Order: sequence, then C-alpha cells, then structure tokens
Amino acid sequence: MPSEETEVVVVGAGQAGVAMSEHLGAQGIPHLVLERERIAERWRSERWDSLVANGPAWHDRFPGLEFPDVAPDGFASKEQVAEYLAAYAEKIDAPVRCGVEVTSVRKRADRPGFRVETSEGAIDARFVVAATGPFQRPVIPPIVPDGAVPVQIHSSGYRNPEQLPEGGVLVVGAGSSGVQIADELRRSGRRVLLSVGPHDRPPRSYRGRDFCWWLGVLGIWDAQTPPQGAEHVTIAVSGARGGHTVDFRELAGTGVELVGLTASYNEGVLRFAPDLAANIAVGDTKYLEFLRAADAYIERNGLDLPEEPEAHVLGADPECVTSPRLELDLAAAGVTSIVWATGFATDYSWLDVDAFDEKGRPDQRRGISSEPGVYFLGLPWLSRRGSSFIWGVWHDARYVADHIAIQRGYFAYEPTDRTGAATATGQH
Repeated sequence: MPSEETEVVVVGAGQAGVAMSEHLGAQGIPHLVLERERIAERWRSERWDSLVANGPAWHDRFPGLEFPDVAPDGFASKEQVAEYLAAYAEKIDAPVRCGVEVTSVRKRADRPGFRVETSEGAIDARFVVAATGPFQRPVIPPIVPDGAVPVQIHSSGYRNPEQLPEGGVLVVGAGSSGVQIADELRRSGRRVLLSVGPHDRPPRSYRGRDFCWWLGVLGIWDAQTPPQGAEHVTIAVSGARGGHTVDFRELAGTGVELVGLTASYNEGVLRFAPDLAANIAVGDTKYLEFLRAADAYIERNGLDLPEEPEAHVLGADPECVTSPRLELDLAAAGVTSIVWATGFATDYSWLDVDAFDEKGRPDQRRGISSEPGVYFLGLPWLSRRGSSFIWGVWHDARYVADHIAIQRGYFAYEPTDRTGAATATGQH
C-alpha cells in the first residue's frame, strides 16, 4: 500500500503543535499535525481537577486570540486552556488528525526525508517536528517500594482529595504542582506533609505587577541558558485561588508539616535529608533578590508604582523548619498516600534518528537538531526561559518554520546555464 506524502509532519497537537501549524500554514507549507488523543489532551486528562494556569490570561496565550471567558489578570482553568488551544486550531484551520499515534520515524534510505509510521498507516515527509513537549513520562524516584503505603501516585495521576483513601498524605516535591496539591489536601482536612527540596520562590505579584510582567521587563524571559546548577530547579508559583505568592512559612502555619528532601526508605520508615532550613533560605534569597531587582528597575525608569515594603519582611521560621523531622514511620503517622510531584522525563522512543546526545537528550539548537530535517519544539530552554510556556513556544515555532522554509528553498533550487536553461545536473 503506497504511503501518504506531505512536506512536514508535526507530532503532537498541544500548544507546541498548534503553534507550529500556524506558522507553517502562514508560509503555505503543506503539513499534517498528528495527535494520538485529542488536542491539548494532557491539559484535559493528566492534571488535577482544580488546576489553573500559572500565568495570567493576558500573558499565557497566543498573540492571535484572547481567552474568551477569563479576565486578563485571571488564571484560566485547565479546561479553559484545552478549549482555547482547540479553538485556536480551528481558527487557523490547522490540519490536525486526532486519534493517530506515531509509532516510529526513520530516515528514508532512497531519498531525502523520513518515513513516519502511524496507527493509520505510513506517511512520507521531508521534515518532522517533534512537538510532544517535556511532560511525556512521569518520574517517580525508586525510593518507596510498592505496597509500603496503600497508594502511591504521580501528580499527573492525582485528581482531587476524594480520590485518596482516608489518612495522611505525603507530597514529595515543592514546585508549583506539589505546593498546590498539598494546599488543596490540607484544605480538605487531611494531615499533610510536604517534602521541600531546592526551589525558586518568586513573588506572584509585586508593586502592582504580575511576576510574568516582571520577568519580561527585567529580561529574564529572554535568558538563553539557566543559571548554573538550576537547569531542573522547581519554581514555586501559583495561580490558584486568584493567584498568590507561595510562602512556605504561611503554608506551615495552616497545618502543612514541612520536611526536607525525601532521601531513603527502610522497613516502613522514611528518612528526610537535613536540608529543609537551607532549602527555605535559598528560596528566600532568590525571592528577595527578585524584589530588589524590581525596585531598581522602578527607580531607574522613574515608574510610579505603589511601594510594598511588607513584601520584604519574612516571618519567623516555624518549628518544623527549626527542628525538622528526619524520620517518618508511615504506619504510625497514619500516612496512607504519597503523591510524587517529581516531574517528568521525555520519551522519544518513536524517533529513530540521529538527533540525540550521548545521554539521550535532544541534540538541538533553537529546535534545529543534529539530524537535518528533524526539529524539536516545546522543550524547556529550547531557545530561552520562556520556551516551554504557551506564549514562548509560539515564538520558537516561528523560528523553526522559517528554518524549514529556508531549507525548502534549497531543495527547490535547480542550477541554470548562462542562458537561463536548466542544466542536466539540476533535473530531478
């Protein structure tokens, strides 16, 4: 059976795939977007019920469409984000095929391009864009064996407090997901412990401007490489309940017990690293540095923004920080569930091309891989800090589309002699 042909196959119809389709379509480049489930499926079915976007609606969107039912300074729910991306795909008439899983991509041996094998048959394409993003395979560290507690789930499998059995909950990971899940569980009446590792803790807003605005005017969104050693440091910021600055002292004051990094397990007892106070202190330092940078920007540019001296005042450390728990007997403490908010790994097992480094990571620069014709999109720090966000991926997609257009021009070139006639070597 002959294969279908197109110029570009885009794998994935989340924010990266939809953005890629817009820019390819604007340049008249034939393409298909293949999605194994629905558009923006991870927003729909791999997030907890109460999740909202971490950035305000005026910022976390594509330039061509505003959120219809969210105030500019509001935070869209996960359903609203998914519906927004689906509406955007319809607006730009993106050629998305849902329910089509890509099983392999291999370089063709007989001519330039790639054979894309799918659940619906083969497609030949000159270019392939891997737009599956960074949240592909949930990571749970192999610390606590199966059966040690009744339930162990990753944050991508958590939906709401009613999903878990009665009893206490340990949430491991204090980035945006872990903090919001721990807070929700505590508000439901559960006993909650939160394992806090190294993190960045920016203000949700400061002096009348959202964190996202500050990142823009301070040039932080455009940073091309992460700070040394901070490639995978989590960011504790929340859009929940209208948006608020994450304060671990306040969280402890509501009843959440903070503990250090989850280190080991033996015969029913979890052990935590004695690093809680240090992790909190480093997060505080970064928070205060951010405020000082914002103050300096205001003064330097003569802006009339309300002062906020109280934001610089840190409360006293709670007892769980000054005298941290280092061990936890899970059964004695009544802990029946562990939620691992420990991030994700990429999975490119379907992409059988020479586009990865010795550690299996995409070998790319601004999305252009070491395998000519293969591109990556939607990864953290693809070109800058904003690359994995809705608005950031849109700009990265434009760059990748431009590169594809340039390469198409090279493929279309045919040499001519001085009379303008095509030479023999230029014939296909």
